[in-house]
Order: sequence, then structure tokens, then C-alpha cells
Amino acid sequence: MPKYAYKAMNKEGKENFGIVESENQALAINDIRQMGLFPTKVYEARKSDEKRARKEKGGVNELYFGGVKTKELVIMTRQLSTLIDAGLPLLRSLNVLITQLKPCKLRDILREVRDDIQSGATFSEALAKHPREFDRLYVNMVRAGEVGGMLEVVLQRLSTFMERRQALKRRVKGAMVYPIAVLLVATGIVWFLLSYVVPEFAVIFEDFGADLPWMTQFLIQAGDFARYDWWKVALYLNGTIITIKIMGKIRTVKRVMDRVVLRIPLVGDLITKVAVARFSRTLGTLITSGVPILQSLRITKETIGNEVIENAIQKVHDSIKEGDTIAAPLDEAKVFPPMVVNMIDVGEETGSLDAMLMKVADIYDAEVEAAVEGMLALMEPVLIVVLGFIVGFIVVAMYLPIFSLADVMSGV
Repeated sequence: MPKYAYKAMNKEGKENFGIVESENQALAINDIRQMGLFPTKVYEARKSDEKRARKEKGGVNELYFGGVKTKELVIMTRQLSTLIDAGLPLLRSLNVLITQLKPCKLRDILREVRDDIQSGATFSEALAKHPREFDRLYVNMVRAGEVGGMLEVVLQRLSTFMERRQALKRRVKGAMVYPIAVLLVATGIVWFLLSYVVPEFAVIFEDFGADLPWMTQFLIQAGDFARYDWWKVALYLNGTIITIKIMGKIRTVKRVMDRVVLRIPLVGDLITKVAVARFSRTLGTLITSGVPILQSLRITKETIGNEVIENAIQKVHDSIKEGDTIAAPLDEAKVFPPMVVNMIDVGEETGSLDAMLMKVADIYDAEVEAAVEGMLALMEPVLIVVLGFIVGFIVVAMYLPIFSLADVMSGV
């Protein structure tokens, strides 16, 4: 997302300088105003502007490396909700959290939030000054909670939302640990055989001067490559990854890549289910918390990560802006499964869209878990077959020359 540098006056007439992330300059100006500031100049940020913003902001980014972990943010949000629900004022609740936290980046950020609130800013305006830690979804839900007088309820929903989103990520990543570990171990074993075992046999075969079968010749060449030219593989692999990342920044290329990924068997189905679950839970949580539907769709669009599905959500946004429904453009996009479209259509007709979106999210969270388990179950036999073929090839290639050597020795 583009970054915009700004100069703005606060309520006391003091000039502030900072960086905000937004889709365009108009939204950036709106975000700055929501911080309680009056922008005088807004432009696309340069590297020098980012350095200046970090320097003026002070010690938060300089004292601690890395960002705030999602787990820390979830715990903080849930604790803050509990404290406010118990009747403590917001400032006192923040002070309690700051006191109990160990020295970390989150504690320093909460101190800045507390100071901003004491200076007259609202809670959402203070959070909006830290876009890396508190995204637009978080800030807008808090703002809706402030306006509706149910901040503790919104914070509770936020913590639940983040926990479920993180649990979904853990399930997907956890399922990939086993096949990746097997592949790494297998690659290490094959590399060891090619680098140290095969060359010893190659010396023996060379001493006898027998003609070697093509399999053995190929294996010896592979052994030489693994021993002396392995760095070329690392170089080509890194070059490919860097090229894909650079090409992925071009919007047209990214759209093509995302469309291709969605058509890959099994993988495309899994990505679609993850996107549906994320879309439904994010949009349902925002609507339930009182965030306007158009703003909710803009925020939801930013959480998807796939250009094709993002375009479908943009069509929904434009449709609602013109007074139409959500279900119709979703159906036309041919990205979301028919069951999802039908459930959303029913939710619109019955006036329970938020509840229906949550049901869709629960269904597709379970679908994602089942799909991941299915892919993992399919990967296991595939890995066994591939590894068996590689090991069998090495064994056969090593034993075939023995017959040639027997003929040479009998001739001698």
C-alpha cells in the first residue's frame, strides 16, 4: 500500500510530521483528519521522509527490533476489554496494562497512545498513529465502538477475530511442516550420496576401464554437479524467487499470477476457501461492530491478498454504492462458491447479513482444515513414491556396472 508523508497542525497549533499508509491521497488526508490533525501538505513519501518520521517519532522503533506479535496484540486487546467491562476508565485501563507489561515495543506504543488520549485525542485517533501495529480494521472497529458506546464489546470481538484468524494461519502453516521437513531431509541425504558415496564408486569403475551404462554415467555427472557446482542451484533458485517477487509488484502480472494460482488443482481450491473464510469473518465482524458497509468492504479487500478476489470485492463495493446487492456481483465474478453466494443472498433478504457471514466463516474454517488434511494425506504417498524412485535409481545405477565389470574380469 502506498505511503504518504504529511505536515499537519494539531489542536494546540503545533506542526506534526509523519507517514500514513493509504490507498490514495484523498483517503490519506481523511486518515490524517481522523487522527485529530489538520493537514497542510500531503504527498507520496520518499525514503528520506520515512527516516525523518522515524527520527521524530523517537525511541519506539530504535529501542526494539521487529514488530508487535499478533499473540501480544490479542492478549492486550482481551485484557483491555475485560478492564473496561469491569468499569475502569480507558486511561486507567491503559495504565494498568502498561504497568504489567515487560519492557517491549507494545508497552512503548501504549504509552504514546495514553499520552495522545491525555492530550485530547480519541482512542481510535491515537491508535491510527501506529498503522503497523493497529491496521485500519482495528482502528475502524474501535472508532465504531466509541461512537456506539460499546468499546468493551468491540474489543472482545476484535480479540476473538484475531485469535481465529491466527488459528487458521497456524493450521495451514502447521500442515506444511511435515512435508517440508521430509523434503529437506531427503534432499540432504541424496546430496550426501551424490557428493561422497557416488564419487567413490566412480573411481572404482574408472580403474577397471569398463563401459558404463547411461544411468551410471548420469549419476556420476550428477555427483560431480552436487559436489562442485551446487552453488549454481542456490544462485538460480534465489534469482527465480527475486524475479517472481519483482514481477509480482507489477499489477497486471500479479493479476495473471493470482488467476493461475487459483486454477492449480487442490492449491487453488484451498486458497479460495481461505479467502472466503477471511472475507466472511472480516466483513461480518466489521458489520456487527457498526462499521458502515462500504468502509467495511474497503477494509476487507485489503486483507485478502489475491488480486482476482480483491477485484470481485471491489465490484461488490461499486454495486452497493449504486444501490444494488452484494450477492449479484459475487455471483457474476465466478470466484466465490455458489453456496456462499446463496447464503449471503439469504442474509441480505432476512436482514441478518452479519450473522450469515459468521456462519459462512465457521463453515469454511472447517473446510480449510479438511482441505489441508486431505492435501497432507495425499502428499505422504507421493513423497514416498518419489523418494523410493530416487533411491531405487541410485541403487540400480550403482549395481548395473558390476555386471560389466564381471565380463571384463572374466576376459582378463
